[in-house]
Amino acid sequence: MIKRTIVAMPGDGIGKVVLDEAIRVLDAAGFEANYVQGDIGWEFWCKEGNPLPDRTIKLLEEHKIGLFGAITSKPKDKTLAELAPELRGKGYVYYSPIVAMRQHFKLDICLRPCKTFKGNPLNFIRRGPNNTIEEPLVDTMIFRQNTEGLYGGVEWTNPSAQVYDALMTHPKFRDNFGWCPKAELAVSTRIFTAKYTARIVKAAFEYAKEKGYKGITVCEKPNVIRETSGMMLKIAQEMSKNEYPGIEVWDTNIDAQMMWLTKNPEDYNVIVAGNMFGDIISDGFAGLIGGLGFACSAQFGENGVAVFEPTHGSAPKYAGYETSIVNPIAMIMSACMMLDHLKEDEKAARIRKAVTMVIAEGKVRTYDMMKLTGRPDVIQKGAASTREITDAIINAL
Repeated sequence: MIKRTIVAMPGDGIGKVVLDEAIRVLDAAGFEANYVQGDIGWEFWCKEGNPLPDRTIKLLEEHKIGLFGAITSKPKDKTLAELAPELRGKGYVYYSPIVAMRQHFKLDICLRPCKTFKGNPLNFIRRGPNNTIEEPLVDTMIFRQNTEGLYGGVEWTNPSAQVYDALMTHPKFRDNFGWCPKAELAVSTRIFTAKYTARIVKAAFEYAKEKGYKGITVCEKPNVIRETSGMMLKIAQEMSKNEYPGIEVWDTNIDAQMMWLTKNPEDYNVIVAGNMFGDIISDGFAGLIGGLGFACSAQFGENGVAVFEPTHGSAPKYAGYETSIVNPIAMIMSACMMLDHLKEDEKAARIRKAVTMVIAEGKVRTYDMMKLTGRPDVIQKGAASTREITDAIINAL
């Protein structure tokens, strides 16, 4: 059998550490693949002026599957200050490479599962009737529209006269912001299209149908953001009526939803949202299952490219520790989502079972699971290193 080729993109900070551990688990599970490194991240911005080099794009175009670690993104002033001196003043502009990758390959459908691991000391608990303690089972799949909305990148500081004049044709802009000089104005757009809104909504319906759920929740803000949030809700309601008559549509406002997270999270199995609100709600749900150390994701596009990544950042301070202490489970679970995509169901199930066993047993726990502050001395306090918890998962296999 010809081995699959996976584009391994470690990125920045702890990205390389957790990616290496995930590949060790894949190897132990019997998944055979060739891994080619894709360059991405801050290092390549600083020395090349491009955090997503063309050579990496070509690798993804050829091999279609990417396993991604993490990136570092910094504010505008630091992006210019850390660019190689010989590249400064030549028109280079930093843009998030993961956002650029999503838009280049139209990775519009993002899945972010948040599921409770039994025995995880970080699981959300609440007070129940008669002063009892409840630990609700969270099992939520968040469908995040990944290429549009506030992350679409259509924005200006000190907009051109053409843009400014166009904005002035809108009475709300003219009445509320017309007083502001152009040089003091910053504008970011929130753009939804019917095509890609329908794609993410349909993906949510298909998942609910497959799992036997009674409904999906549209988490937006249509009472205020009437055009874009309103579009998503309307498309969902029409799709329910015409294509999925057995699946209801519930809608919540993003602000109210964040409050309800700690009241009844077990009631939300399928949530669909735009780019920013999907990002917010997925981090909120991740907090209920132990934090970003357990939060994985998958991204799919129309042209067959798929990228799998944890949703945590690069945590550069931890990358400098002599012994890595970070939790690799989010990266390992992202690798499981890759196996799902490749129809390697048995291997994915075995890895998930091994992770579940290690967490439930509780003998090997990273510093976050022990509720320690992330310092180098946590190893002396009994926390497992990144490698040690991966070893435990491999042993459980």
